[in-house]
Amino acid sequence: MTNAGLVAIACGLIIGLGAGGACMGIGSMGGKFIEASARQPELMNALQTKMFLMVGLIDAAFIIGVGIAMMFAFASPFPN
Repeated sequence: MTNAGLVAIACGLIIGLGAGGACMGIGSMGGKFIEASARQPELMNALQTKMFLMVGLIDAAFIIGVGIAMMFAFASPFPN
């Protein structure tokens, strides 16, 4: 297998595992938000603000992973 093939596999793993982790994290956090809102409706606005902040941070981590994968895919550090 060539270096280009290994880079393609690595990019796929970075993006795929990052997307899966981000989806599971956001889904779990959303479920806990719904549970907390049902138990204490008066705290819903404060919890919603914190939830959206965390969703942005989780998505930012995934987007950074996609950026690193694209860097390896389009500007491969391996010499030909």
